[in-house]
Amino acid sequence: MIGYVATVQISTVRNDNKQTTPLKQVSIFCDGSSLSNGRQVSRAAAVALLGYKGYWRAVGEYLGSATNQQAEIAAAAVGLESLTQPCRVRVFTDSRYVVETMNGRFRRKANLPWWERLDRAVANHTVDWEWTRGHAGHLLQEAADSAARRIAAAGKAEASILRDAVDKIGTVEL
Repeated sequence: MIGYVATVQISTVRNDNKQTTPLKQVSIFCDGSSLSNGRQVSRAAAVALLGYKGYWRAVGEYLGSATNQQAEIAAAAVGLESLTQPCRVRVFTDSRYVVETMNGRFRRKANLPWWERLDRAVANHTVDWEWTRGHAGHLLQEAADSAARRIAAAGKAEASILRDAVDKIGTVEL
């Protein structure tokens, strides 16, 4: 069971005819994983599950040697980068590091190229950052975590891993 209740907020964007149209409301659950975190031989991956009107798709990226913090940042970026138009997005992550930094409560002292990637990904969207407890049985967060771990272990983002994550979720509307 999903423990979140969606709040309805209408955002608008101006098109060329000076009319406003509502932005699509998208939810992203993302997670990064770094096997052997912090070691030269680490294998990291980032996964984001994107939901719109109850339907989900998964995107993922094998990052190679990266830390867990870098993978968490990349996971949010991967999800936002896959959006093809400006959207109103609720990003859910189990990384307080990402949420607190993006909400302006933590300063960026490390991982600057990773933060720059995330800043570019955020630029066209209206984003709300929300923390969700990891490894607590939350269907969407667990699916993102499992897919990120599997991609890191495989050393590549396989379509079958991403398909499995979406199949695990089914149709869930927030």
